[in-house]
Amino acid sequence: MPHHIIRLSNGLRLIHKETDSPISHFGVLVNAGTRDESAGQMGMAHFVEHTIFKGTEKRSAYRVISRMEDVGGDLNASTSKEETCFHASFLSAFYPRAVELLADIAFHATFPEKELEKEKTVVLEEINFYKDSPSELIFDDFEDLVFAGHPLGKNILGTPASVRGLHRQDILDFIRNNYTIDNIVLASVGNISTKRLVRLCERYFGGESTPRSQRERLPFTTFAPQHRSVTKKIIQSHVMTGGVAYPITDDKRDALSLLNNLLGGQGMSSRLNMRVREKNGLAYAVESSYTAFSDTGLFTIYFGCEQEHTNQCMDLILKELKKLREQKLGTMQLFYAKKQFIGQWALSYETELNEMLALGHTALFFDEVDTFQEAIADFEALTADNLLEVANEILLPDNFSTLVFEPRHGK
Repeated sequence: MPHHIIRLSNGLRLIHKETDSPISHFGVLVNAGTRDESAGQMGMAHFVEHTIFKGTEKRSAYRVISRMEDVGGDLNASTSKEETCFHASFLSAFYPRAVELLADIAFHATFPEKELEKEKTVVLEEINFYKDSPSELIFDDFEDLVFAGHPLGKNILGTPASVRGLHRQDILDFIRNNYTIDNIVLASVGNISTKRLVRLCERYFGGESTPRSQRERLPFTTFAPQHRSVTKKIIQSHVMTGGVAYPITDDKRDALSLLNNLLGGQGMSSRLNMRVREKNGLAYAVESSYTAFSDTGLFTIYFGCEQEHTNQCMDLILKELKKLREQKLGTMQLFYAKKQFIGQWALSYETELNEMLALGHTALFFDEVDTFQEAIADFEALTADNLLEVANEILLPDNFSTLVFEPRHGK
């Protein structure tokens, strides 16, 4: 049976999986990210993630941080294009402490001016760190190329100028517009009964109330292939190519996930790794990825190589894409593609923190969440015809954008 979503008395959604582990995980996931920032406030969602820990109405920044660390727990957060997550990992006996603390952070953070100014310096250093890493920076710049002029193209960290321009009232406005009951999911994986966890969440979250979100996300409908080459003070070339793909609500997303894993996923036996790296020794890193958003998606291929090998690498990649569009997988090829993907997916779920985050992420978009076994059954049901259809819809180089970071020669 699917994991059903429980609604608290105030409408807040909760999803929980009971385990017998001594370690538990609890998180607050907010359906708000970089694409929800106002014009001129790039980096706001990420800055909120940083500063929401800097004090609440009843706790100083130190007391927020030490609340879980005092009992050996961990407190962390992350931001993406559409989500922000705050979560704790802890010995299961400390569920009440974790639930109370995350409720305090999510609904009663004060964002002290002094702390905001200090944290801007931290974020500026983070921006500089990514600028010094072309293999990281190219992913952000490629999204800006694909989603040109659209909020999905915004850099999650923002720019030095936009971060310096963020003010406390801007943060409070962003929280009011996005951190609403209907945009939040509580997710849990741990050693506590559902009944007891519901009581804890009612106690600490149930009294919170907000107006319904009036936010309307701008849909992305204007993709046009773009090709750009940029010279940088680097040694190797870095290349990204790809285009739009299926949103999270599309039934074909499973087929594309399987196809992506076969093409350039985690395994060293992926087709791109075997062809470009193992057979020809042309690149140290070559990979593909698929990210599903609420109303669109993004499929990408990345590789880094010596500048003189760029065209050869691209030719080999295009041949592999053509093969997937024209040659249906044989019975054994499909069998092993499924087994590899399911096995890798299972390994990611070995960490219950990852499972909690995955449950919460899915619950933001659906009324119920499939169990692990149900999800496996969906992948097992995929056919070679399904994959061929998806390959001919998504893996079309004529519909790809391309971004190249090239070494700068001379002084």
